Amino acid sequence: MSGRPGAWLVRHGQTEWSLSGRHTGTTDLPLTDEGRAQATGIAARLAGRDFALVLSSPRSRALDTARLAGFGDRLEVDPDLAEWDYGDVEGLTSEAIRERFPGWTIWRGPWPGGEAADAVAARADRIVERIRGASGDALVFSHGHLLRVLAARWAGLAAADGGRLALSTATLSVLGWDREAPVIQSWNEACRGG
Repeated sequence: MSGRPGAWLVRHGQTEWSLSGRHTGTTDLPLTDEGRAQATGIAARLAGRDFALVLSSPRSRALDTARLAGFGDRLEVDPDLAEWDYGDVEGLTSEAIRERFPGWTIWRGPWPGGEAADAVAARADRIVERIRGASGDALVFSHGHLLRVLAARWAGLAAADGGRLALSTATLSVLGWDREAPVIQSWNEACRGG
């Protein structure tokens, strides 16, 4: 990283709904046994690194991943890191949602009873500012769609551009700088337990 603060992003470990492709926003699901093993893999990957700021979503799947990765004693919960609120389509797969809303994607909506993309982008922008104001690199534990929006906003892109960034569970991504330009330095690195 450059002398400017960057961010290491961790998507939480596997849950039953992430495994089955169900959209999990506000539902607070625990990690599966595999998800817990994945979080241990994250601990090994981050061992020896120092972070000026450690942030987590308030959802237990992110908090438990942070704790199992060895950062439970340092983390700050930030509600802006909660996953996209899917509203009435919470718990459904994309295929099931498209039966009701043909052509639906999370990036285009609609979002009945949930958050529009610009609301998620506003939350991500606050996190970006918080990271850039830190005294060193930040470590962030959160969720698939929120982290994709965060990376897009970091790089100066629209929230919907996060749709071009696939993100698996229990992965590590790094946001940094190329001279003065904010960039995505690495993306979707698997960190498996074992």
